[in-house]
Amino acid sequence: MSGIPGWLRWISPWIALGLAAALGWILLRPAPEPVAPMPAPPPADAVLPAPVAEPAPPAAPPRFVSYADAVDATAPAVVNIFTERRVVVPNVSGLPPQFAQLFGDVWPEYRERVERSLGSGIIFDAHGHIVTSYHVIERAAQIRVQLQDGRAAPATLVGVDRDTDLAVLRIQLDTLPIMPLGRSDRLRVGEPVLAIGNPLGLGQTVTQGIVSATGRGQLGVTTYENFIQTDAAINFGNSGGALVDATGKLVGLNSAIAGRQAGIEGIGFAIPVDLVRGVVDAIIRDGKVVRGWIGVVPANIPAEALAQSGLPEGSVLVSRVDPGSPAERHGVARGDVITQMGGKPLRGAQDLRARIAMLQPGQTTRLRLWRRAPVVEDGQEHDVRVEVIERPQEAGAMRSS
Repeated sequence: MSGIPGWLRWISPWIALGLAAALGWILLRPAPEPVAPMPAPPPADAVLPAPVAEPAPPAAPPRFVSYADAVDATAPAVVNIFTERRVVVPNVSGLPPQFAQLFGDVWPEYRERVERSLGSGIIFDAHGHIVTSYHVIERAAQIRVQLQDGRAAPATLVGVDRDTDLAVLRIQLDTLPIMPLGRSDRLRVGEPVLAIGNPLGLGQTVTQGIVSATGRGQLGVTTYENFIQTDAAINFGNSGGALVDATGKLVGLNSAIAGRQAGIEGIGFAIPVDLVRGVVDAIIRDGKVVRGWIGVVPANIPAEALAQSGLPEGSVLVSRVDPGSPAERHGVARGDVITQMGGKPLRGAQDLRARIAMLQPGQTTRLRLWRRAPVVEDGQEHDVRVEVIERPQEAGAMRSS
Protein backbone atom coordinates (compact mmCIF):
# COMPACT_ATOMS: atom_id res chain seq x y z
CA MET A 1 0.00 0.00 0.00
CA SER A 2 2.95 2.21 0.55
CA GLY A 3 3.68 2.05 -3.17
CA ILE A 4 0.25 3.66 -4.06
CA PRO A 5 0.46 7.37 -4.54
CA GLY A 6 -1.26 9.45 -1.93
CA TRP A 7 -3.62 11.17 -4.34
CA LEU A 8 -4.91 7.80 -5.62
CA ARG A 9 -5.54 6.61 -2.07
CA TRP A 10 -7.50 9.80 -1.47
CA ILE A 11 -9.72 9.55 -4.61
CA SER A 12 -10.34 5.77 -4.57
CA PRO A 13 -13.24 5.86 -2.07
CA TRP A 14 -15.01 8.53 -4.16
CA ILE A 15 -14.65 6.47 -7.32
CA ALA A 16 -16.13 3.46 -5.55
CA LEU A 17 -19.02 5.50 -4.25
CA GLY A 18 -19.82 6.82 -7.77
CA LEU A 19 -19.76 3.34 -9.26
CA ALA A 20 -22.08 2.06 -6.51
CA ALA A 21 -24.56 4.90 -7.16
CA ALA A 22 -24.54 4.21 -10.92
CA LEU A 23 -25.15 0.51 -10.34
CA GLY A 24 -28.06 1.25 -8.00
CA TRP A 25 -29.71 3.62 -10.53
CA ILE A 26 -29.43 0.96 -13.27
CA LEU A 27 -30.97 -1.71 -11.06
CA LEU A 28 -33.82 0.44 -9.69
CA ARG A 29 -35.04 2.41 -12.79
CA PRO A 30 -38.41 1.24 -14.47
CA ALA A 31 -38.18 -0.78 -17.63
CA PRO A 32 -39.02 1.20 -20.83
CA GLU A 33 -42.35 0.46 -22.53
CA PRO A 34 -42.09 -1.43 -25.77
CA VAL A 35 -42.58 0.67 -28.87
CA ALA A 36 -45.42 -0.62 -31.05
CA PRO A 37 -44.50 -1.14 -34.66
CA MET A 38 -46.00 1.30 -37.20
CA PRO A 39 -49.02 -0.21 -38.97
CA ALA A 40 -48.62 -0.93 -42.62
CA PRO A 41 -50.53 1.48 -44.93
CA PRO A 42 -53.83 0.06 -46.23
CA PRO A 43 -54.00 -1.01 -49.86
CA ALA A 44 -55.29 1.60 -52.33
CA ASP A 45 -58.57 -0.23 -52.95
CA ALA A 46 -59.38 -0.83 -49.28
CA VAL A 47 -62.61 0.71 -47.87
CA LEU A 48 -61.82 2.64 -44.73
CA PRO A 49 -64.37 2.54 -41.90
CA ALA A 50 -66.32 5.76 -41.36
CA PRO A 51 -65.17 7.76 -38.36
CA VAL A 52 -67.37 7.30 -35.36
CA ALA A 53 -69.26 10.57 -34.73
CA GLU A 54 -69.29 11.85 -31.22
CA PRO A 55 -72.77 11.81 -29.70
CA ALA A 56 -74.54 15.19 -30.01
CA PRO A 57 -75.26 17.01 -26.78
CA PRO A 58 -78.84 16.58 -25.60
CA ALA A 59 -81.25 19.12 -27.12
CA ALA A 60 -82.40 21.88 -24.83
CA PRO A 61 -86.05 21.59 -23.83
CA PRO A 62 -88.39 23.91 -25.83
CA ARG A 63 -88.67 27.33 -24.25
CA PHE A 64 -92.19 28.36 -23.27
CA VAL A 65 -93.20 31.60 -24.99
CA SER A 66 -95.18 33.98 -22.80
CA TYR A 67 -96.98 37.14 -23.91
CA ALA A 68 -97.36 38.40 -20.35
CA ASP A 69 -94.78 41.16 -20.84
CA ALA A 70 -96.57 42.40 -23.97
CA VAL A 71 -99.86 42.49 -22.07
CA ASP A 72 -98.28 44.29 -19.11
CA ALA A 73 -96.90 46.97 -21.47
CA THR A 74 -100.16 47.65 -23.30
CA ALA A 75 -103.20 46.57 -21.27
CA PRO A 76 -103.12 49.56 -18.86
CA ALA A 77 -103.59 51.89 -21.87
CA VAL A 78 -106.71 50.04 -23.11
CA VAL A 79 -109.94 51.58 -21.78
CA ASN A 80 -113.59 50.62 -21.64
CA ILE A 81 -116.05 53.03 -23.23
CA PHE A 82 -119.69 53.27 -22.15
CA THR A 83 -122.17 55.36 -24.15
CA GLU A 84 -125.78 56.42 -23.90
CA ARG A 85 -127.92 57.69 -26.75
CA ARG A 86 -131.56 58.69 -26.87
CA VAL A 87 -133.63 57.34 -29.74
CA VAL A 88 -137.27 57.88 -30.70
CA VAL A 89 -139.22 54.68 -31.34
CA PRO A 90 -142.90 53.88 -31.99
CA ASN A 91 -144.91 53.36 -28.82
CA VAL A 92 -146.38 49.92 -29.53
CA SER A 93 -146.66 48.75 -25.94
CA GLY A 94 -150.42 48.24 -26.32
CA LEU A 95 -150.18 46.13 -29.48
CA PRO A 96 -149.68 42.39 -29.65
CA PRO A 97 -146.11 41.52 -30.70
CA GLN A 98 -147.15 40.27 -34.13
CA PHE A 99 -148.95 43.55 -34.90
CA ALA A 100 -146.15 45.66 -33.42
CA GLN A 101 -143.74 44.22 -35.98
CA LEU A 102 -146.15 44.94 -38.83
CA PHE A 103 -147.45 48.39 -37.93
CA GLY A 104 -144.80 49.80 -35.58
CA ASP A 105 -143.24 52.05 -38.21
CA VAL A 106 -146.54 53.83 -38.99
CA TRP A 107 -147.93 53.94 -35.47
CA PRO A 108 -148.96 57.49 -34.54
CA GLU A 109 -147.44 57.49 -31.03
CA TYR A 110 -143.73 57.60 -30.30
CA ARG A 111 -141.59 57.58 -27.19
CA GLU A 112 -137.97 58.22 -26.21
CA ARG A 113 -135.74 55.34 -25.27
CA VAL A 114 -132.21 55.32 -23.86
CA GLU A 115 -129.86 52.90 -25.60
CA ARG A 116 -126.63 51.91 -23.88
CA SER A 117 -123.64 50.55 -25.69
CA LEU A 118 -120.06 49.63 -24.92
CA GLY A 119 -116.76 49.48 -26.66
CA SER A 120 -113.03 49.89 -26.17
CA GLY A 121 -110.37 52.47 -26.87
CA ILE A 122 -106.68 53.23 -26.40
CA ILE A 123 -104.94 56.13 -24.63
CA PHE A 124 -103.05 57.92 -27.40
CA ASP A 125 -101.05 60.53 -25.47
CA ALA A 126 -100.48 62.13 -22.09
CA HIS A 127 -102.98 64.90 -22.90
CA GLY A 128 -105.84 62.45 -22.43
CA HIS A 129 -106.70 61.77 -26.08
CA ILE A 130 -108.55 58.47 -26.52
CA VAL A 131 -108.85 56.75 -29.90
CA THR A 132 -111.78 54.45 -30.61
CA SER A 133 -114.06 53.36 -33.43
CA TYR A 134 -116.54 55.93 -34.71
CA HIS A 135 -119.44 53.48 -34.64
CA VAL A 136 -118.84 52.99 -30.88
CA ILE A 137 -119.70 56.63 -30.08
CA GLU A 138 -121.96 57.45 -33.05
CA ARG A 139 -124.91 59.66 -31.97
CA ALA A 140 -123.93 59.19 -28.30
CA ALA A 141 -125.33 61.77 -25.87
CA GLN A 142 -123.02 60.72 -23.04
CA ILE A 143 -119.62 59.01 -23.17
CA ARG A 144 -117.78 57.64 -20.16
CA VAL A 145 -114.30 56.11 -20.11
CA GLN A 146 -113.00 53.66 -17.50
CA LEU A 147 -109.32 52.77 -17.12
CA GLN A 148 -107.88 49.42 -16.15
CA ASP A 149 -106.88 50.83 -12.74
CA GLY A 150 -110.53 51.59 -11.95
CA ARG A 151 -110.49 55.34 -12.58
CA ALA A 152 -113.34 56.72 -14.70
CA ALA A 153 -114.11 60.09 -16.29
CA PRO A 154 -116.58 61.63 -18.74
CA ALA A 155 -115.20 62.12 -22.26
CA THR A 156 -115.67 64.93 -24.75
CA LEU A 157 -115.62 64.40 -28.51
CA VAL A 158 -112.64 65.97 -30.30
CA GLY A 159 -113.44 64.83 -33.84
CA VAL A 160 -114.37 61.90 -36.04
CA ASP A 161 -113.48 60.46 -39.42
CA ARG A 162 -116.36 58.39 -40.78
CA ASP A 163 -114.36 57.31 -43.83
CA THR A 164 -112.00 55.25 -41.66
CA ASP A 165 -114.42 54.61 -38.74
CA LEU A 166 -112.19 56.45 -36.25
CA ALA A 167 -113.00 58.91 -33.47
CA VAL A 168 -110.92 60.88 -30.97
CA LEU A 169 -112.14 61.62 -27.43
CA ARG A 170 -110.51 63.44 -24.53
CA ILE A 171 -110.61 62.86 -20.78
CA GLN A 172 -109.25 64.97 -17.91
CA LEU A 173 -107.14 62.63 -15.78
CA ASP A 174 -103.54 62.82 -14.62
CA THR A 175 -100.72 60.27 -14.92
CA LEU A 176 -102.16 58.31 -17.79
CA PRO A 177 -100.56 55.14 -19.20
CA ILE A 178 -99.72 55.70 -22.88
CA MET A 179 -100.13 53.05 -25.56
CA PRO A 180 -96.75 52.34 -27.25
CA LEU A 181 -97.21 52.61 -31.01
CA GLY A 182 -95.60 50.20 -33.45
CA ARG A 183 -95.57 50.02 -37.25
CA SER A 184 -98.10 48.11 -39.28
CA ASP A 185 -96.16 48.33 -42.57
CA ARG A 186 -93.65 45.82 -41.17
CA LEU A 187 -96.23 43.21 -40.18
CA ARG A 188 -95.74 39.78 -41.70
CA VAL A 189 -98.37 37.13 -42.18
CA GLY A 190 -97.97 34.54 -39.43
CA GLU A 191 -96.77 36.91 -36.70
CA PRO A 192 -98.53 36.46 -33.34
CA VAL A 193 -100.85 39.26 -32.22
CA LEU A 194 -103.01 39.92 -29.16
CA ALA A 195 -106.45 41.55 -29.14
CA ILE A 196 -107.21 43.48 -25.95
CA GLY A 197 -110.63 44.97 -25.27
CA ASN A 198 -113.94 44.80 -23.45
CA PRO A 199 -115.96 42.09 -25.24
CA LEU A 200 -119.59 41.58 -24.26
CA GLY A 201 -119.13 43.76 -21.17
CA LEU A 202 -117.03 41.09 -19.44
CA GLY A 203 -114.22 43.50 -18.60
CA GLN A 204 -110.76 43.66 -20.09
CA THR A 205 -109.99 40.46 -21.99
CA VAL A 206 -106.98 39.29 -24.02
CA THR A 207 -107.23 36.90 -26.98
CA GLN A 208 -104.38 35.57 -29.07
CA GLY A 209 -103.99 34.82 -32.78
CA ILE A 210 -101.79 35.50 -35.78
CA VAL A 211 -101.76 37.97 -38.65
CA SER A 212 -103.79 36.16 -41.30
CA ALA A 213 -103.44 38.81 -44.04
CA THR A 214 -102.75 42.50 -44.57
CA GLY A 215 -104.27 45.08 -46.91
CA ARG A 216 -107.76 43.59 -46.81
CA GLY A 217 -110.44 45.70 -48.53
CA GLN A 218 -113.74 45.45 -50.40
CA LEU A 219 -115.64 44.65 -47.21
CA GLY A 220 -118.09 47.50 -47.66
CA VAL A 221 -117.49 48.74 -44.11
CA THR A 222 -115.60 52.01 -44.63
CA THR A 223 -114.60 54.17 -47.56
CA TYR A 224 -110.87 53.58 -47.08
CA GLU A 225 -110.30 49.95 -46.22
CA ASN A 226 -106.85 48.56 -45.57
CA PHE A 227 -107.56 46.10 -42.77
CA ILE A 228 -105.26 43.71 -40.96
CA GLN A 229 -106.95 40.31 -40.87
CA THR A 230 -106.42 38.13 -37.79
CA ASP A 231 -107.89 35.01 -36.24
CA ALA A 232 -107.71 36.53 -32.74
CA ALA A 233 -111.26 36.63 -31.36
CA ILE A 234 -112.83 40.09 -31.83
CA ASN A 235 -116.40 40.34 -30.52
CA PHE A 236 -118.97 43.01 -29.77
CA GLY A 237 -117.35 45.41 -27.32
CA ASN A 238 -113.83 44.84 -28.75
CA SER A 239 -114.32 47.65 -31.28
CA GLY A 240 -111.72 50.36 -30.73
CA GLY A 241 -109.53 48.05 -28.66
CA ALA A 242 -105.87 47.27 -29.25
CA LEU A 243 -104.23 44.75 -31.55
CA VAL A 244 -100.64 44.47 -30.30
CA ASP A 245 -97.63 42.46 -31.39
CA ALA A 246 -95.50 40.14 -29.29
CA THR A 247 -93.14 42.98 -28.33
CA GLY A 248 -95.96 44.97 -26.73
CA LYS A 249 -96.61 47.65 -29.36
CA LEU A 250 -99.87 48.69 -31.03
CA VAL A 251 -100.19 47.52 -34.64
CA GLY A 252 -103.93 47.99 -35.18
CA LEU A 253 -107.27 49.15 -33.80
CA ASN A 254 -109.82 46.35 -33.64
CA SER A 255 -113.08 46.62 -35.56
CA ALA A 256 -115.79 44.17 -34.51
CA ILE A 257 -118.21 45.62 -37.08
CA ALA A 258 -115.96 44.40 -39.88
CA GLY A 259 -116.00 40.90 -38.41
CA ARG A 260 -119.79 40.90 -38.16
CA GLN A 261 -119.95 42.05 -41.78
CA ALA A 262 -117.95 39.00 -42.83
CA GLY A 263 -120.23 36.73 -40.82
CA ILE A 264 -117.57 34.04 -40.31
CA GLU A 265 -115.88 33.03 -37.07
CA GLY A 266 -112.10 33.16 -36.89
CA ILE A 267 -111.85 36.21 -39.15
CA GLY A 268 -111.34 39.53 -37.39
CA PHE A 269 -110.16 42.87 -38.72
CA ALA A 270 -108.18 45.81 -37.39
CA ILE A 271 -107.33 49.25 -38.78
CA PRO A 272 -103.52 49.51 -39.27
CA VAL A 273 -101.77 51.75 -36.76
CA ASP A 274 -100.01 53.67 -39.55
CA LEU A 275 -103.44 54.80 -40.81
CA VAL A 276 -104.66 55.45 -37.25
CA ARG A 277 -101.65 57.64 -36.47
CA GLY A 278 -102.16 59.89 -39.50
CA VAL A 279 -105.91 60.30 -39.00
CA VAL A 280 -105.61 61.00 -35.26
CA ASP A 281 -102.83 63.57 -35.74
CA ALA A 282 -104.99 65.40 -38.30
CA ILE A 283 -108.06 65.38 -36.02
CA ILE A 284 -106.08 66.68 -33.02
CA ARG A 285 -104.43 69.36 -35.16
CA ASP A 286 -107.32 70.48 -37.40
CA GLY A 287 -110.43 68.89 -35.89
CA LYS A 288 -110.97 66.91 -39.10
CA VAL A 289 -109.18 65.04 -41.87
CA VAL A 290 -108.77 66.94 -45.13
CA ARG A 291 -108.74 64.66 -48.18
CA GLY A 292 -108.59 65.21 -51.89
CA TRP A 293 -111.66 64.59 -54.08
CA ILE A 294 -112.50 64.74 -57.78
CA GLY A 295 -116.02 63.24 -57.77
CA VAL A 296 -115.79 59.80 -59.36
CA VAL A 297 -117.12 56.50 -58.02
CA PRO A 298 -114.68 53.78 -59.13
CA ALA A 299 -115.49 50.08 -59.44
CA ASN A 300 -113.23 47.09 -59.94
CA ILE A 301 -113.36 45.29 -63.28
CA PRO A 302 -113.41 41.45 -63.27
CA ALA A 303 -110.11 39.91 -64.31
CA GLU A 304 -111.66 38.04 -67.24
CA ALA A 305 -113.12 41.28 -68.62
CA LEU A 306 -109.73 42.98 -68.36
CA ALA A 307 -108.08 40.06 -70.17
CA GLN A 308 -110.62 40.14 -72.99
CA SER A 309 -110.32 43.89 -73.50
CA GLY A 310 -106.56 43.99 -73.22
CA LEU A 311 -106.69 46.68 -70.53
CA PRO A 312 -103.94 46.82 -67.89
CA GLU A 313 -104.47 44.85 -64.70
CA GLY A 314 -105.81 47.09 -61.91
CA SER A 315 -107.76 49.41 -64.22
CA VAL A 316 -111.07 50.66 -62.76
CA LEU A 317 -114.44 51.54 -64.21
CA VAL A 318 -116.03 54.94 -63.59
CA SER A 319 -119.47 53.82 -62.41
CA ARG A 320 -120.68 57.35 -61.60
CA VAL A 321 -119.53 60.97 -61.86
CA ASP A 322 -120.96 63.40 -59.32
CA PRO A 323 -122.74 66.37 -60.90
CA GLY A 324 -120.72 69.58 -60.70
CA SER A 325 -117.58 67.74 -59.59
CA PRO A 326 -114.08 68.46 -60.95
CA ALA A 327 -114.17 65.17 -62.86
CA GLU A 328 -117.37 66.17 -64.66
CA ARG A 329 -115.98 69.62 -65.50
CA HIS A 330 -112.87 68.06 -67.06
CA GLY A 331 -114.74 65.58 -69.24
CA VAL A 332 -114.64 62.34 -67.22
CA ALA A 333 -117.82 60.38 -68.00
CA ARG A 334 -119.64 57.35 -66.67
CA GLY A 335 -118.36 54.21 -68.39
CA ASP A 336 -114.79 55.48 -68.81
CA VAL A 337 -111.98 53.22 -67.64
CA ILE A 338 -109.11 54.78 -65.68
CA THR A 339 -105.88 52.92 -66.43
CA GLN A 340 -103.33 55.25 -64.82
CA MET A 341 -103.12 58.09 -62.31
CA GLY A 342 -100.15 60.44 -62.30
CA GLY A 343 -98.42 58.27 -64.89
CA LYS A 344 -98.50 55.19 -62.65
CA PRO A 345 -100.69 52.08 -63.05
CA LEU A 346 -103.51 51.38 -60.61
CA ARG A 347 -104.13 48.42 -58.31
CA GLY A 348 -107.91 48.65 -58.23
CA ALA A 349 -110.65 50.97 -57.01
CA GLN A 350 -109.37 51.12 -53.44
CA ASP A 351 -105.93 52.19 -54.65
CA LEU A 352 -107.46 55.00 -56.73
CA ARG A 353 -109.50 56.24 -53.74
CA ALA A 354 -106.49 56.25 -51.45
CA ARG A 355 -104.22 58.04 -53.91
CA ILE A 356 -106.75 60.77 -54.65
CA ALA A 357 -107.43 61.21 -50.93
CA MET A 358 -103.73 61.82 -50.26
CA LEU A 359 -103.68 64.85 -52.58
CA GLN A 360 -104.21 68.31 -51.14
CA PRO A 361 -106.97 70.64 -52.36
CA GLY A 362 -105.63 72.81 -55.19
CA GLN A 363 -103.34 70.13 -56.62
CA THR A 364 -103.98 68.56 -60.01
CA THR A 365 -103.66 64.96 -61.09
CA ARG A 366 -103.43 63.39 -64.54
CA LEU A 367 -105.77 60.51 -65.37
CA ARG A 368 -105.38 58.23 -68.37
CA LEU A 369 -108.82 57.25 -69.64
CA TRP A 370 -109.90 54.54 -72.02
CA ARG A 371 -113.23 55.20 -73.73
CA ARG A 372 -115.07 53.06 -76.24
CA ALA A 373 -116.70 55.41 -78.75
CA PRO A 374 -119.69 54.15 -80.80
CA VAL A 375 -117.73 54.30 -84.07
CA VAL A 376 -114.38 53.08 -82.73
CA GLU A 377 -113.98 49.33 -82.35
CA ASP A 378 -111.00 49.19 -79.97
CA GLY A 379 -111.65 52.34 -77.98
CA GLN A 380 -109.42 55.36 -77.47
CA GLU A 381 -107.00 56.41 -74.75
CA HIS A 382 -106.46 60.02 -73.74
CA ASP A 383 -105.19 61.96 -70.72
CA VAL A 384 -107.11 64.53 -68.70
CA ARG A 385 -105.79 66.76 -65.93
CA VAL A 386 -108.25 67.17 -63.07
CA GLU A 387 -108.07 69.70 -60.23
CA VAL A 388 -108.47 68.26 -56.74
CA ILE A 389 -110.78 69.87 -54.16
CA GLU A 390 -111.52 69.04 -50.51
CA ARG A 391 -113.68 65.99 -50.09
CA PRO A 392 -117.25 66.92 -49.06
CA GLN A 393 -118.62 65.23 -45.92
CA GLU A 394 -121.60 63.82 -47.80
CA ALA A 395 -119.26 62.02 -50.21
CA GLY A 396 -118.44 59.40 -47.58
CA ALA A 397 -121.77 57.64 -47.85
CA MET A 398 -121.49 57.57 -51.65
CA ARG A 399 -117.97 56.04 -51.64
CA SER A 400 -116.91 58.66 -54.21
CA SER A 401 -113.31 59.83 -54.60
